[in-house]
Formats: sequence, C-alpha cells, structure tokens
Amino acid sequence: MLKRAFTIIELVFVIVVLSILASVAIPRLNRDYREEVANSIISSLMYTKHMALIDNVTNPLDNRWQRAFWRFGIQSCSDDGIFYYIASDKNYGGNINGNESVIDPSNGKIMMGSNTKPCKNTINNNASKNIFLTKNYGITDEMISFNNCKPIGNSNTQAKHIGFDYFGRLHRGFSRSNSPNFSSRVHSDCQIKISFPNDLDDIIITIQSNTGHISVTY
Repeated sequence: MLKRAFTIIELVFVIVVLSILASVAIPRLNRDYREEVANSIISSLMYTKHMALIDNVTNPLDNRWQRAFWRFGIQSCSDDGIFYYIASDKNYGGNINGNESVIDPSNGKIMMGSNTKPCKNTINNNASKNIFLTKNYGITDEMISFNNCKPIGNSNTQAKHIGFDYFGRLHRGFSRSNSPNFSSRVHSDCQIKISFPNDLDDIIITIQSNTGHISVTY
C-alpha cells in the first residue's frame, strides 16, 4: 500500500503562501487596532462638542462660568490604568462626579470612571466599558500627549483635558477659571498624539481651535 506524502517543493510552496498571507494580514490587524483606538477617541470628542453646542450649562452671572465647559479628558486610576471621560463641572466645584457626566448612548452607562479605584484590568464606578483605554487597548498615560493646545491666558497648562464652548471653539486650562474673559481659548490647532509600541506609527488627532473640526493622521 502506497502512502502519499508531501514533496519538498510542495512544502516550500505552502510556506511561501503562508508567509505572503501573514505579510498581508498582520499589518491589517495592526491598522485595525490603531483605527479602533482613534475611532473611540474621535467619537468621544465629537460627542463632547455636540454637548457643548446643544447644552449650554454655563451661568453668565457667575465669574467661574468657564469651568462648566463640556470637556473631554484623560484620567488616571489608582493603578497604572487610564480612562477618558466626558463631563461638565456644572456646579463649579472643581471635582467632577458621575452626576455631571454624559451617558454612553450605546449602553446607558456614565462616561466617567473613578481615579480612586483600579481600572487596568477591571471596570470601576459602574461606568461604560468603552472609556477604559488601558483595559481595552493597552494604552497607558505616557502614550497620550496633548500638543500645541495653548490657551491665550496660560501657555504652560499641562492639563490632559480640552473643552468646547457653545460656539464649538476649543478651550484649555479653564477648570480653575475665576475670570469671565475667554482667556482659556486655544489659539492654535490642538493635537492629541497617541504613541504605540512595537514600531507602530503614531496617531495624531487634530482639533481645529476656531471650529472644533476633528481629523486624524497616521
């Protein structure tokens, strides 16, 4: 009884075909991973701007009114995990809680975690699972930077959050404002840069200062 086996040429051919398939598939997986991260952040930035345009929660009779701008920000947890949030400091208290956050329309959960609880491998504060960047994508705090987001009145702010006013214009450094002078207006296009390990290209999300228009480059 004859036993049929692969020849060396057939094995080499199979290896070549698998190598070609891998060379096509692996970059695609990497690209999808980066696009998923970018899409998550971009959609949240658009949501923040949308809230600013339709829900003006500022009180013009209070000198601290700029504090209430709807904002998108990055927050660290008690471990080395991070999440993003969308919220407004409606009561001008300085600390934002879950009652001041938006609701994720995809699951009905708040889009605000807790910085006093771990979130690297878990979901805290009964918040939307979509906001936890470390748990979902392995993104850590040092991988995200806010560049060129310089407000008129404070060019040295290091805050990892930006906000929009009711005209859709970009602001930064407004969370402790006591002066109704629009000094937090950003005068140059803001860039949120996300750096990746393993030689993956960076993602740069650009928000135009005057219009709030959002775009992404890889």
